[in-house]
Amino acid sequence: MTTVKHQPLNEKSWARWTALGLLAFAMFCSYIFMDVLSPIKDLLQSTKGWDSTAFGTMQGSETFLNVFIFFLIFAGIILDKMGVRFTAILSGAVMLIGATINWYALTDMFADSSLQTWFTDHLNYIPVFDELGVSPFYKDMPASAKFSAIGFMIFGCGVEMAGITVSRGIVKWFKGKEMALAMGSEMALARLGVATCMIFSPMFALMGGDIEVSRSVAFGVVLLLIALIMFIVYFFMDRKLDQQTGAEEEKDEPVQIKDLGKIFTSSGFWIVALLCVLYYSAIFPFQKYAVNMLQCNLSLTEPDATSFWASETVTYLQYVIMLICAGAAFASNFSKDIKLRIAMAVLAVAALVAYCVMGYFRQSASAIFAVFPLLAVGITPILGKYVDYKGKAATMLVLGAVLLILCHLTFAFVLPMFKGSDLAGVIVAYLTILVLGASFSLVPASLWPSVPKLVDAKIIGSAYAVIFWIQNIGLWLFPMLIGKVLESTNQDITAAIASGKMTEEVASTSYDYTWPLVMLACLGVAALLLGLYLRVVDRKKGYGLELPNVSSEQTLEAEVADAEL
Repeated sequence: MTTVKHQPLNEKSWARWTALGLLAFAMFCSYIFMDVLSPIKDLLQSTKGWDSTAFGTMQGSETFLNVFIFFLIFAGIILDKMGVRFTAILSGAVMLIGATINWYALTDMFADSSLQTWFTDHLNYIPVFDELGVSPFYKDMPASAKFSAIGFMIFGCGVEMAGITVSRGIVKWFKGKEMALAMGSEMALARLGVATCMIFSPMFALMGGDIEVSRSVAFGVVLLLIALIMFIVYFFMDRKLDQQTGAEEEKDEPVQIKDLGKIFTSSGFWIVALLCVLYYSAIFPFQKYAVNMLQCNLSLTEPDATSFWASETVTYLQYVIMLICAGAAFASNFSKDIKLRIAMAVLAVAALVAYCVMGYFRQSASAIFAVFPLLAVGITPILGKYVDYKGKAATMLVLGAVLLILCHLTFAFVLPMFKGSDLAGVIVAYLTILVLGASFSLVPASLWPSVPKLVDAKIIGSAYAVIFWIQNIGLWLFPMLIGKVLESTNQDITAAIASGKMTEEVASTSYDYTWPLVMLACLGVAALLLGLYLRVVDRKKGYGLELPNVSSEQTLEAEVADAEL
C-alpha cells in the first residue's frame, strides 16, 4: 500500500496567507491601541490637564520596561525557547491587561477614587532613575497620567513581544518564499490601525456632545480582546503545521551565550539595528503628535454641529471609503489580468481622492492624518515583491531616509507658510503625509527580511528581540524629547496659561512645532548616512542584502504560488 505524503500547510498558498492574516489582524488591533490617544492630545490637555510634557512622558512609558528592565531581551529568549504559539498568546494577554489599566486611569471611577489620591502623593521621585533623568514619572505629573503610564508600560511589553513573535512567525511560514512581500503586507495592514484610530478615537471621545476620552481607550481594549482571539486561532493552525512537519517547537535547543555573541559581533546586524531605531524614532513618536501638529499649523474651522460633516455618519462613511481605497490598492498587486489591475488601481485613486475631499470638508486634523498608511498599503506589496525577486534592500533604505528628511522639513518650514490659506494648507499636508507613509513602507519591505541573512535561524527570535530593544530606546526617548522641546520652545504659551491669558483649550492648538520636526529630520540624515555605509559593508562582507530573497530555483515555484492567490 502506497503512503500519500500530505503537503505541509506552509507549502499551501491559502494556508500561509491565512496564517499571515491572523497575525496581521492582531497587530492591526495593537496598532490602534498604540496610538489611540494621539489624535485626542488636545482633549487630554483640556479635560485631564496633560500638558505636552505629561503627554510625552506617558507615551514614552510604553517602552520603559522593555528598555530598562530588558523585558524585550527576555521576550526573545522566551520566543526561542517556547516558540511562536505560546509567546503569541502570552503577548496578547499582556497587551489586554495593560490596556485595561490604561482605560481605568482615564475614567471617572479613577478620578473620584482613593487610588487617584495615592498617585498624586506618590511616584514623584524615583531613586536612581530621577538622578539619571530617565524616570517615567515626575513631580506634579497628573495622577491619571501616572497610572495610565503604568498600564501603557505593561501594554508595551505585550505589543513589542507580539512584534518579534509575528516577525518570527512570518519567517517560519514564508522562509524561502514571498517573505518580504509577507512582511510588507503584514505591516501595511497593521498600519491601517493608525488610520483607524485617527478616525474613530476622536469620534468616541466626542460622542453625544459629551467629551469623555476613556471611551476611545475602551474602543481599543475591545479590539485587543479580538487580537487575543486571533492569536488563539493561530495557535491551532501553527500546531497543525508542526504536526505535519514533525517539528517540536517547544523543544528547540536552548539558546546559549555564545550564540547571542554571534549577534553582537555582526557589523551588518548593528547597522541594520541602528537604522531601525533611527527610522522608527522619526515616525512612531511623530505619529503621537502629528494630529496636534496639524491642528497648530492648519486653519481648520469646525463644521456646524448640526451639519452632515459633523455627524457620526460621515465618520463611518469616510472609513468605508478608506477601506475601499486600501483594499483596491492592495488587491491590484495580485491580479494577473491587466485590465482588472488597472480597474482596481483607478478605484483606489478615486477612493483616495474622495477620502481626502471628505477630510477637507470635515475640517478634521485626525481625518487628514489618517491618510498616512494609504499609499503605503498600495506600494508595500510592490516593494516587497521587488526585494523578493530583484533585491536592492539596502538601496531602498537609503531612498526611505531621503523621503523621511524631505517630509519632516516640509512639515517644519513649508506647511506653516500656508496657515490662513485653508485649501492650500490641507493639500500640502495630504501630499506630505502620503509621501511620509510611503517612505516608511520601505522599512518592513527591505529591513526586516534582511535580518535572517545576518544571523542563524536558531537565534532569529533573539536577533529580532535585540533590534526591537534598541528600537525601543528611541521610542522611549523621543516622545519625551518632543514634549520637552515643544514646551521649552513655546514658553510664551506656558506663561499665558499661568497668567490666565490663555485657556488650556486654546493653548493645546497653538504650539510651534518647528524645532521638534527639525530634530526628527536630523534622525533621517543620520539614517541616510548609515544606509549609505550599509551598502559599502554589504559589498565587503557579502551579506547579500542587495540580492533577492527568492533564489533562482525557487522563482518558478513562488510565481505559481503567487498565481494561486
